[in-house]
Amino acid sequence: MTNSSGKKQIRLVVNGMTCHDCERHVSHALQLVGAKNISVSFRENEVIFELADLNRLDDAQRAIADLGYQPGDATILSGCQPGKVIELDGNYDFDFLIIGSGGAAFSAAIEASSYGAKIAMVERGTVGGTCVNIGCVPSKNMLRAGEINHLAASNPFLGLNTSAGPVDMKTLIDRKNELVGELRQHKYVDLIDEYGFELIQGEAYFVNESTVEVNARKITARGFLIATGASPFVPDIPGLADVDYLDSTTALQLGEVPKRLIVIGAGFIGLEMGSLFRNLGSEVTLLQRGSRILPKAEPEVAAAVKQALTEKGIRVITDAAVKHVEQDGNLKRVFITLNGKEQVVEAEALLVATGRKPNTESLNLGAAGVKVGHRGEVLVNEYLRTSNHRIYAAGDVTMGPQFVYVAAHEGAIAAQNAVVGADKQVDLNAVPGVTFTNPAIATVGLTEEQARSAGYDVLTSVLPLDTVPRALVNRETTGVFKLVADAKTRRIIGVHVVAENAGDVIYSGVIAVKFGLTIEDVRSTLAPYLTMAEGLKLAALTFDKDVAKLSCCAG
Repeated sequence: MTNSSGKKQIRLVVNGMTCHDCERHVSHALQLVGAKNISVSFRENEVIFELADLNRLDDAQRAIADLGYQPGDATILSGCQPGKVIELDGNYDFDFLIIGSGGAAFSAAIEASSYGAKIAMVERGTVGGTCVNIGCVPSKNMLRAGEINHLAASNPFLGLNTSAGPVDMKTLIDRKNELVGELRQHKYVDLIDEYGFELIQGEAYFVNESTVEVNARKITARGFLIATGASPFVPDIPGLADVDYLDSTTALQLGEVPKRLIVIGAGFIGLEMGSLFRNLGSEVTLLQRGSRILPKAEPEVAAAVKQALTEKGIRVITDAAVKHVEQDGNLKRVFITLNGKEQVVEAEALLVATGRKPNTESLNLGAAGVKVGHRGEVLVNEYLRTSNHRIYAAGDVTMGPQFVYVAAHEGAIAAQNAVVGADKQVDLNAVPGVTFTNPAIATVGLTEEQARSAGYDVLTSVLPLDTVPRALVNRETTGVFKLVADAKTRRIIGVHVVAENAGDVIYSGVIAVKFGLTIEDVRSTLAPYLTMAEGLKLAALTFDKDVAKLSCCAG
């Protein structure tokens, strides 16, 4: 496939370049063999150029080698069509080898299959990755069960006499596991045959830049995707190794509801797990090292969430420095320092929810020349390419936004770039995040602090939930809407919500942020009355009006 002038655009890997002089030498050598529109990058170890005659590619490679550099793989960039993978040199077992089998991996495999690539996927454990097996699906299923139990035990309507009996945790877990199994089969396992790629069970580690070993089998590939995800991070707390503690995975396999539960960490996982077990009947204590929960969130959001948690009977302790833990029989004790004094918190169960770490330890990335960050995360550029030109990474292993929809989005982009040289950049400027507490927390775009740090002249609107009609009729008014706008253009650049169904509401916020809608754009819409989404329009009105003094539906 050629461009409009009949020339073929080619990317050629060139190793050994170290400076801008190297770039000039390579460019000059390519000009002598007839190359045009030459772009050389010593940092990316590559040169992109056009040739009218593809037969002169060998001349171009020799010219570069004569300079003392090492030409590598060549890929045609322009005009690649579905059903065709361009191979210019090398013999490999696979065009594209994916390590991992979660959201990023399957999205990449499906995308790569549309180009006719020969694909393999390596998985050391259960197919499907975090989301379907131990993350989103099981946790949200259990959270919904907890919400129903809480409403049955304590609904906000006088005149309704509801009650909740003892929770049959084993049956809840069994039903949750059935759902997980069904979704794993239909949304992952069945797709392997549907799209015709090979699944290799085993642990992969790199032997060199183009080879992995799995079960003593050496496998080569033209391109790779690292999509191994992340797992719970366990901090180095004295005594913790000798305690039967839970993490976000094992907590969802308990056979009974613990009488009391301590949660170390008040990020989104800690808040969800704490809410879940409180709704199922546990006495829950949340320990947060910092001065407030959700330290990166809007302060109004953090305050509303803390109020909601407290109203539901969750004990929230901030500025809690955990010193050590110990176990006496089934009793766990956490020793903390609070306001300069030592205190002890006791419970039958202890959950550690202090973040996640990338799964890279066993990959032997050094052998492949893949650089990692201080947490072990795979470092990628805007094309999701690692420091090895043939290896890409996507999803949680890069420690970007930890959401399965981000992983899937990145997986598809990585596949396009790796298989057909699309050079497509990833754009994560409007990523929504949802924490499924009750009320839920949902955000997209910049916080007020982030916007100011980025140089914006900022306008904000803060709307308490007790001014939203839907919340009033629900008799659940703890929450907030906050909008952040650019004062110069009046474009919405951040939306932050604490409310029932905030996760559904936030998609409208995604549209506003991604497409640069203004305060006036949102105000001019017709918002259906008695929906939580109406809060977005009311928050837009709040920039200039006191909506508490408006009649119903007035705008």
